[in-house]
This record gives sequence, C-alpha cells and structure tokens, in this order.
Amino acid sequence: MQTSDRHQTNIRELYRQSRRAALAGLVVTLSLAAAKLVGGWAGNSLALLSDSVHSFGDALASAAIWGALTWAEQPPDREHPYGHMRIEGVAALTVAVLLVVSGLGVAYEAIVSWHSLLSPPQWYTLPIALVSMLANEAIYRYSIAVARRTGSKAVQTSAWDQRLDVVGSLIVLLGLAVATWAGPSWYVVDKISAVLVALIICCAGGTLFWGSLQELIDRQADAPMLAAIRAEALAVPGVHGVEKLLARKTGLEYLVDIHVEVDPAITVDQGHAIGHSVKSRLVD
Repeated sequence: MQTSDRHQTNIRELYRQSRRAALAGLVVTLSLAAAKLVGGWAGNSLALLSDSVHSFGDALASAAIWGALTWAEQPPDREHPYGHMRIEGVAALTVAVLLVVSGLGVAYEAIVSWHSLLSPPQWYTLPIALVSMLANEAIYRYSIAVARRTGSKAVQTSAWDQRLDVVGSLIVLLGLAVATWAGPSWYVVDKISAVLVALIICCAGGTLFWGSLQELIDRQADAPMLAAIRAEALAVPGVHGVEKLLARKTGLEYLVDIHVEVDPAITVDQGHAIGHSVKSRLVD
C-alpha cells in the first residue's frame, strides 16, 4: 500500500469514529431533551424546561456536526482543491453560537417569569434530572475520548457541551431538591438554578467560539506539534536543518508548509528526493 493510500485510510477511519460519536450524541441528547421537556412541563419546573432547551440545542448541534463531518470527508474537487475540511471548523463555530443563543434564551425566560411559580416542582422531576446527569457524563467521556483520538474540534466542542449538561443537570437537581422539600419560600431556587445554567452555557459557548474561530483563521499550530514536525523532518537522512515551518489545523488534519536545508553540493534531483522523503515521513 502506498503512503498516500495508507494516510487516506487512516483519515477515513478518524472521520468514521468522529461521525459515530456525533450520532451517539444526537441519540442521547434528543432522548434526554424529550424526557426533560415532558417532565419539566408536567412537573412545574422551569429549571428542567430550561435544561431541555439546552439539550434540544445539543441534539441539533450533533446533527450539524455529523453532517459536517460527512461533508468534510469528501475529496478535493475543482472548486475546492484543498478539500472540504474547513466545514468541520464551521460546524464547531456554529455549535458555539447556538450555545450562547440558547443560554441567553434560558436566562430571559427565567427572569421574565421570576414570580410566576406558585407551586413546587413535582417529585418525579428529581429522577429525570439525575438520569440526565449520568447519561450526559457517559456520552461526554465517550465523545472526549474520540475527540482526543481523532483531533476533531467539532467533536471536542460537542463533548464539552455534554459536560456542561452534566453541570447543568447537577444544578437543576440541587435546585429541584430545595424547591421541592424546603417549602414555599424556597420555590424561587428553581429559577435561580435556571439562571445559573444559562450563565454556564453562555460562558462555555463564548470560549468554544473563540477556539473554533482561531482554527478558521489559520492560527499557527501549538509548540508541541511544531516541535514534533521539526523532529520528524530532521530525522530524514540528508536534512541538515528546517528553515521555515508553518502548520495550521484544518478539520482532522494539519496543513504543513516546510522548507528544509540540504547539502548545497547535491543535485536538484537528490534535493527533491529528500524533500519527498520528508513529506512521506510526515504524512505517514
């Protein structure tokens, strides 16, 4: 098998794993969103309803990420000679924006209905919040493991969104417990929980937005990645030094521009051969 074929096979496997994580996130978050919507509506809990809005946003984001990863894997064409990997970063950025918007919506609903709750949440809202917290923690651990293995920014963004769901569900669970058992004077805790969830969502969305934006504007790769690329290039026989090294992350891959120094006494063909050896080593 040629190096390029082996590289493409590895990339296809990374995309397959990333799509599987996005699909798993879609199934889990959509199921939890429906349960929290019904439970919050019937159980008189704004906090649980707010958390359901977040989960529906997560499901939409997972669907968008799955679609983007499918699109990003398409080979280069005449209009896109560098491929379609950028769409993966666009999906991550879109998820971040959706997070901020949903957080602001949750906060607005909690504030405008601050004094409208006249009865405590029902007892069954507590196990719904507990199951949601445990399920989100499980899908977070799976997704973050896939993100670390594949380098997918979109899957990483989705994973941290799922971790925020864990925090949000914990806050909702505590708020529901207090509002249910502490008496009428504590019913407002349900609204406070909703506001706290909204703040967490907005802060995380802003952080993820900034990270995704940096990838889209071709930020230089971090120092460990550059050091690893340099070391691999210098390990090729005939390479005397690295004159220039630029690397930018695009989807699951890095695009690298590198100038290597060779013995000036060798022929042009020999220099080209060394350059191709460097490329093969980096790609492989």
